Amino acid sequence: MTAPPWALLAELTHACPLHCGYCSNPLELTRRSRELTTSQWAEVFRQAAELGVLHTHLSGGEPLLRHDLEALTHAAATAGLHTQLVTSGSGMTPQRLDALAAAGLHSVQLSVQHADPARSDELAGSRAFEAKRATARLVTERGLPLGLNVVLHRHNLDAIDDLMELALAWRADRIELANTQFYGWGLLNRAALMPTVEQLAAAESAVERWRRRLDGRLEIVWVIPDYFSGTPKPCMGGWGAVSLTVTPDGTALPCPAAKALPHLDPPSVTDRPLRWIWEDSPAFNRYRGTSWMPSPCRTCERRTEDFGGCRCQAYAVTGNAADTDPACSLSPHHEDLTAHTTTNGHHQRVVPRRPTTPRYARDVACS
Repeated sequence: MTAPPWALLAELTHACPLHCGYCSNPLELTRRSRELTTSQWAEVFRQAAELGVLHTHLSGGEPLLRHDLEALTHAAATAGLHTQLVTSGSGMTPQRLDALAAAGLHSVQLSVQHADPARSDELAGSRAFEAKRATARLVTERGLPLGLNVVLHRHNLDAIDDLMELALAWRADRIELANTQFYGWGLLNRAALMPTVEQLAAAESAVERWRRRLDGRLEIVWVIPDYFSGTPKPCMGGWGAVSLTVTPDGTALPCPAAKALPHLDPPSVTDRPLRWIWEDSPAFNRYRGTSWMPSPCRTCERRTEDFGGCRCQAYAVTGNAADTDPACSLSPHHEDLTAHTTTNGHHQRVVPRRPTTPRYARDVACS
């Protein structure tokens, strides 16, 4: 029997005032007119709790653009879910946060692009830094746990020390330093975002230095960069193993980037119960366990640890989602992946996240 998931990523909307070029949202962003209604989301939360989910990330896009966010938070909290708001801070006010807290919000994760205000605004494509600073202050003043999430790439990896100082100044409880996962807009901008080996080594050394210095006073999460490690990470703890994503229009996915996979035919919460989607749908069972694996995964001693790595990354690099994740040094496509780490994209323009155009789709197809 399939074990229940413990986490639900609820992508409430793809609308966002920021235009980050590393965004993992799909190039075809869901229109506001196709978003699930308040009552539909409430039913998703009810079914999720019944299935065994414990934690939901209220995410986007920017979830604050949902005028019913307080009602959605209340629905998730009353269903028995731990609620975390994943936000850029844009649009947050004292009144809005008080209303969200009263509705049952448990914690906040705030995105940060850079510690320098001007560089942060440049990377976000919006004057958002001061809103982030204000949101951090509002959250901590109300005693809510605050986490910071920093997507790392060529243009901010050299700022680890400043980012750590910022986390302390903003009284964060946790900082996640997540090297870019090249999906969606991040894949489109891969050459421009790809760091150098030297940058990564210096950044990792800085992280270890801060861990020793703070000795657990701040939780520091370092998400390793797949393209450089030689060892794949388990896809979301394994495909359809510990979490699921529901997109703004109700599409249910084993991981946030799986919408890009061809022939997956993901189910929708508007057509099927969440339990059937998790336990019985072909999409969620397609890469579960180890029986689907090709060589060398099938006989690898790590097959029950990394589960063949990331299906979306395999598809992005090889064109076949069933291939061994090319991040693995044993993959026959490993050199296809590592070739991108030596591409000099320093002067390449980052395409900002905006509603997709045919030109952007062609660019990705040719990358």
